[in-house]
Amino acid sequence: MLAELKELVQKNLFSQAEVKHILKKRTQFETALVRRVAKKSDFLRYAAYEMGLEQLRRKRLKRLDLPKLKTTISDYALVRRQFQIFERALKRFKSDVGLWIQYVQVAKREGAPALVGRITARALQLHPHVPSFYILAASHELSHMSPSAARSLLQRGLRLNSDSVDMWREYIRMELGFIEGMRRRWSVLGISSKEGERTRVDEPDIGMDEDREPIIVDEQAEKPPDEVIAAEKGGDEGDAARKAIMDGAIVKSALSSATKALPKVKLFVELEALIRDYPCQLRLRTILLDHLYALLQESLPDDPCAVEMQATRQLRECPLKKENGKDTIEDDPHVVDSEKLIDALQCANERLTAAVKASSGLATKSDTHSVARPSISDIYADFISKWCQSPTLEPSLKQYLIGSLQVRGTWPTIIPSPASHPRSFTLAKYAAASASPDVWLARLDAEHACDQGDVKSAWTSARTAVDASRDVNGAEKIWLWGLDHQPSDGEDGPAVYQDLLNHSMKNSATRPIHETLLLRYVSEVIYSQGSDSTTHLELIRHISTAYLPTAATWERAFTLERERDDRADKSVLRAVYEYWRVVDGISAASIWAGWLMNHGDGKGAMQVISSAMIQLGAEDKTRLTKAWNAQLMGNQTVDENDDVSEVDLPLTLETT
Repeated sequence: MLAELKELVQKNLFSQAEVKHILKKRTQFETALVRRVAKKSDFLRYAAYEMGLEQLRRKRLKRLDLPKLKTTISDYALVRRQFQIFERALKRFKSDVGLWIQYVQVAKREGAPALVGRITARALQLHPHVPSFYILAASHELSHMSPSAARSLLQRGLRLNSDSVDMWREYIRMELGFIEGMRRRWSVLGISSKEGERTRVDEPDIGMDEDREPIIVDEQAEKPPDEVIAAEKGGDEGDAARKAIMDGAIVKSALSSATKALPKVKLFVELEALIRDYPCQLRLRTILLDHLYALLQESLPDDPCAVEMQATRQLRECPLKKENGKDTIEDDPHVVDSEKLIDALQCANERLTAAVKASSGLATKSDTHSVARPSISDIYADFISKWCQSPTLEPSLKQYLIGSLQVRGTWPTIIPSPASHPRSFTLAKYAAASASPDVWLARLDAEHACDQGDVKSAWTSARTAVDASRDVNGAEKIWLWGLDHQPSDGEDGPAVYQDLLNHSMKNSATRPIHETLLLRYVSEVIYSQGSDSTTHLELIRHISTAYLPTAATWERAFTLERERDDRADKSVLRAVYEYWRVVDGISAASIWAGWLMNHGDGKGAMQVISSAMIQLGAEDKTRLTKAWNAQLMGNQTVDENDDVSEVDLPLTLETT
């Protein structure tokens, strides 16, 4: 028996039987690891088992409340075995990034900082292009009061991974932390960022540089960076250095490098969120945000997302807080009474409308720029939709936003301020219809939410406008919008569906929408509550001649009629089958025959299958045989790639 296990028995932490069980489990795990092709899951299960043993040992040790003695082998043997398992796993799976990260997390949890440093160093040697390892290593160095090493690691990682948003974000986070640390350091030392005076307090570990100036050294005797040494000097030079650091010169330099190396909106969004959320002084936050937005304007002047980010900056600076998932003003419960919010909303709306207008003008001059218009239009539509759906926004402001939702055509030269004329706005109409489904959805949602204007006419115009749109899913949403937002279950319900079905047949581009409408027509009109079998049969015959039903339509009708159980009408099912088998004879025959078999008409079921077999080719006969036998086996599916002769089928049909 191993020495650590003997000691665990002697301390009464484990019984003899438990130790035997541990040895048995370890033997099983080791056997799995020595096979020719080992699996990563085997190593992880083994490590998880050892982690569970260590947790159990600690709980029992705490419960027994044994006196603290000299550390023995049983105190660290189980943890050491966990590390050994991970080392063995990494020898076989060196390329597994997740395994390295798990090893680092285990070492951190067990309080092994030296091991964490060695693991991250090895991981960086093998995976120099994985940003996560640089971030882990830098975090480890910062947690042990070594900012210079953390900065070096992140800078090295950025040289190799300059396209990583995460690395730039963490690097700038570290520099923000450095500035905050310097501010607190100088506050403790009595050094003013404006004056060259300092008040000495108890200062251990003071050295002298070449100019006989004192240098403050941290607990681990790490010399501060050169900029800190310069800032802590007296005189005008020290004052200028401290002021530059407190004004964010280091962070601004990092921001400039980041945006130059990776000019993408995603990077700007991440950096803005970081600066806004980081606990720093308001003055520094404002300076850094101004610099970031200046870089955004310089790097991405025409990008639609960048334009939106610039336009909505003031809205994000309003003192909003989340309350039950809704935006409310922190200091003022009446959102619309906040002049700052109103001004910010107006500014954002005017800048976005100007951007949409400029984009539309470019599209008319050159086809090469036409792709920009839908993008900024969609962004503007989302902006309007978001604010119009806010339950705390005053209706007059919603009307103001809806009135500005015009993408092309005649533009209002002057939009009066909603703050000065809160009731003077009426619902503006589109001067020219946009082909963007998102824009139309935003307008329809906004008008429906405000209960303004003729929503039905707007819905009709929207359907006509998006017919030529390449966004098929968006066009389908437009066609179904009125069915979801307006009552269609009354006397006018069938007429609405029939009108939509008739119009959707006229254009080949709307044929997929026609099928979707037919499926809903079958479910919500033909098989609505209170309808009888006679009505079902009449409407089934009507759609077969009036519209363009597909196999999915007939399958839906058959399924709904079949689900009526005892009220299911055989004549209706037979009629559906006759129409269905014209477009999909295999599914229609197998399902119809299955229903007949379940209702005691086996002869009729066999006649249906035999009749269908005569009209099918060899390949389709095989598919029908499999489908039919699947029905007989209780709707269990059979793989079409399997050979029928190799499957145990309860029935095989032979045809001549």
